Amino acid sequence: MRVITGEARGKKLCALSGEDITRPTTDMVKEAIFSIIQFEVAGADVLDLFAGSGQLGIEAVSRGAKGCVFVDSSREAVEIVRKNISACGFQDRCKVINGDAFSFVNTAVERFDIALLDPPYNHGTLEKVLPLLNGHINEGGTVVCEHEKGLQLSEEYGDLKKYRTYKYGKIALTVYKTAASDGGGSE
Repeated sequence: MRVITGEARGKKLCALSGEDITRPTTDMVKEAIFSIIQFEVAGADVLDLFAGSGQLGIEAVSRGAKGCVFVDSSREAVEIVRKNISACGFQDRCKVINGDAFSFVNTAVERFDIALLDPPYNHGTLEKVLPLLNGHINEGGTVVCEHEKGLQLSEEYGDLKKYRTYKYGKIALTVYKTAASDGGGSE
C-alpha cells in the first residue's frame, strides 16, 4: 500500500494485519476515487470516516487537501493512521480521533468539503451514517462511499443527492453531492 501521487508520492503506508480488522482499499479503487474527485481535492477539508490505515485521507492531503480528520473506533487502527501521517510529514494538517463514527458525526461541529466512507461491508453502516452526515457537508461537497457491489443506497439523504455509482469487480463506489450555492441573492 502506497501513496499514489502528490506531495507524498510513493510513500509506503502501514496497514493492520488481518482483513477481519480492516480491508484496505485497492490501488485500483483508490485511483478511481481520486479520478472522480480530482478537481475537488485542492484546498478541501476532508473527513476520512472509518479510517482504517488512513490511506484515503492521506492520499487527499498528498494531493493538496487543506487537512483531514480521521476517525476510527479501533485503537490499533488509530496508531497505524498516526504512524502513516507521521511518515508522510502531514501531522500539521491532520487530526486523528479514536472513537465511534456515529458519535463523532452526532457531536461534530466541523463541516467538510469531502467525506470518504469505507466502513465494514454487510453491516448496514452506510445506510445509518449517511443521514447523520447531512449538515456536516459544505455546499458543493462530495461524499464517496466504498461498499459491496450489491448494496443499493437511497437516492438521497437530506441534502446529499446520489450523483453516480461506479462498479469495480466486487466493489462499488457511490458518490453523493450537495447542491452548490448559486451565489445569487433574491431581488
